[in-house]
Amino acid sequence: MPLTPPKIIALTACFLLATAVCLPAHACMPVAAYQPHADEFMEMIANIVSDEEPDGTPLLKVVTADGSTFIGRFVREDDQSITLEVENLGELTIIKENIRSAIEIAEEDLVDGKYWFPNPNATRYLFAPGAIPITRKTGYYQNTWIFFNNVNYGFTERFSMGVGMVPIFLFGVSALPVWLLPKYSIPIKADKLHISAGAMIGGVVGVDGGGAGILYSTLTYGNRNRNITGGLGFGFVEDGISDNPVINLSGMHRLSVKSYVISENHFIPSGSGFEALWSIGYRYSPESFSVDFALIRPSGVSDSFIGIPWIGVTLPFDRN
Repeated sequence: MPLTPPKIIALTACFLLATAVCLPAHACMPVAAYQPHADEFMEMIANIVSDEEPDGTPLLKVVTADGSTFIGRFVREDDQSITLEVENLGELTIIKENIRSAIEIAEEDLVDGKYWFPNPNATRYLFAPGAIPITRKTGYYQNTWIFFNNVNYGFTERFSMGVGMVPIFLFGVSALPVWLLPKYSIPIKADKLHISAGAMIGGVVGVDGGGAGILYSTLTYGNRNRNITGGLGFGFVEDGISDNPVINLSGMHRLSVKSYVISENHFIPSGSGFEALWSIGYRYSPESFSVDFALIRPSGVSDSFIGIPWIGVTLPFDRN
């Protein structure tokens, strides 16, 4: 059935409506965070402090019931309150009954006095994965160009699985393109170097024929805010596997709390050489969602061709 303009408009409207509904609801999830009982809070703080060196003090992020956030170094606590040393405020005492949540944050997450929350999309670029693993019991839903949908989830600290599809059944087509995305990561040096192996295994439900996909391995150098990845992938079909690999070179650099520049580039075997797909993109990423904008430019095109636009929306989730 042909994809007519009215159908494109209807599908786009549905997507925008779903995004408008889901994003605010998703963004409100931290408001419903668990508020610890005073005894539980004392135990939590005690555990944090006990992990510190004798001359060290933990850095805490405390969110109060009214939504205020304070970041400071732990000073002391008693049955009723906790005291932090907060920049520009001095010692600040907070009543425990007014605390919604409290977590310890790493020193490197405090940049120029501002807290950089953990990158919610550290494990992928535009689409291609890096070797950094998805944290256990966390995951994300990704939608690209409206039609392409992926859900990825970390089952352990090293193994994740994703599933994706293109819902062409919306247009009265019985076939359904689907794919699986298993990945296993091994840290060689924590926060510095990771290696992974994985696959994209696809097929079309409702159509006779075997599957196809790609088997890959990646090596990522860097941390969750700034990294570079190199990878090799071998395509396969039902009756064999390719002799020459697709080469991937991607990178990510965090510019600020919510801004990233990303690049994902592929070099595809062609005759005696390679054809390239270059990209440069910008990611806007608060804690509760992210939006990617990019341009993809194939090699060998005319200078007047700027690039193919890329837009993707990602919603991370956490089951911890």
